[in-house]
Amino acid sequence: MLNIRPSLKLAFIGGGNTSAVGYVHFCAAHMDNKFQVVAGAFCRSAENNHETSQQWGIAPERTYLDWQEMVEKECDKVDAFVILTPTPHHLEVLQYLFSKQVPVICEKAMVCDPKEVEALLPFYSKEQFLAVTFNYSGYAMVRELKHLISQGRLGCIQKIHLEMPQEGFRRPPDIAGKSASPQAWRLQDSEVPTICLDLGVHLHHLSSFLLDEEPSTAIAEFSNHSQYPNIVDDVQMLLKYPSGIKGSMWMSKTAIGHRNGLQVRVYGDKGSAKWFQLNPDELELNYNDGRREILDRAGQCEYADQFRYNRMKPGHPTGFVEAFANLYSDIADNLFSYKNDTVQKSPYTFGLEHANAGLKLFSAARRSSISQKWESI
Repeated sequence: MLNIRPSLKLAFIGGGNTSAVGYVHFCAAHMDNKFQVVAGAFCRSAENNHETSQQWGIAPERTYLDWQEMVEKECDKVDAFVILTPTPHHLEVLQYLFSKQVPVICEKAMVCDPKEVEALLPFYSKEQFLAVTFNYSGYAMVRELKHLISQGRLGCIQKIHLEMPQEGFRRPPDIAGKSASPQAWRLQDSEVPTICLDLGVHLHHLSSFLLDEEPSTAIAEFSNHSQYPNIVDDVQMLLKYPSGIKGSMWMSKTAIGHRNGLQVRVYGDKGSAKWFQLNPDELELNYNDGRREILDRAGQCEYADQFRYNRMKPGHPTGFVEAFANLYSDIADNLFSYKNDTVQKSPYTFGLEHANAGLKLFSAARRSSISQKWESI
């Protein structure tokens, strides 16, 4: 007889029909039937809030305009709250939820800078369940790459290069006939520029995920190439890691021709690997004996051939939402264990310490952009 686990119940704070990420979270959470969104304070606009709840089948009595009222009324009815508001609002919400000691799933970036992490710590305990959604490591072939690195297939890793060029500040994307101009909060910078919160934390996450190592020093150049003054929209960084690995990061919102050019390249003394998000099911491998290989889910995968990564057979590419769903599946497994007082630490879910490491990196990068010197992280 099958042991069928009931779906965990979620309440969304933010993420309504005007959100950039809400619908993706909704789809990903439901994909493997491990979660069900049952309540929400989706939008400050009553009209948009109502439209979102109708579209997603949320009961009117569990649809709220005030997110704090929702937390008070739903904290004993749901298994976790999902924070999908703009990043500058996260600190207030996290402090409130942590004070209630309820499980939290938070869209990256967790908060805006290391100072906000310090302001969050008095409300945080080691028993607190927190999962920050760094979703790009949910791609099956990124996890295959991590496996290959850990098995020494590329030899001793020497270099890692990560880039995430986009064009949105120079050519706003046209989505369903509507131009998606930058949201107002994305046109303001503080200690850590918003581009680092939007794009950079993903690059940090992928580097740490693949290498199991944090960079120790960085040098960076911040630039403005757009029509929006006084904000950083292009970042180039060099990195050094304690083991001797060298790295680089490039992120941009003014790289015309790139919708989302996320790319990872890793070089060892035995081989190299390249993964490009626009071709997510393939991993390009090169070896020092001259062999070249394109590995996909139909090839000799040692990790990505698991059933959970093959909702449809190879030849039908998986994509961004499926990668997000893989992460939500991992979060569900961890949350279920947490609620049943059993120990399970997934290597694919990340919380406060990991998020803080990324913020410290980009705070050091900002110092470097001013000093024009290498800065310790």
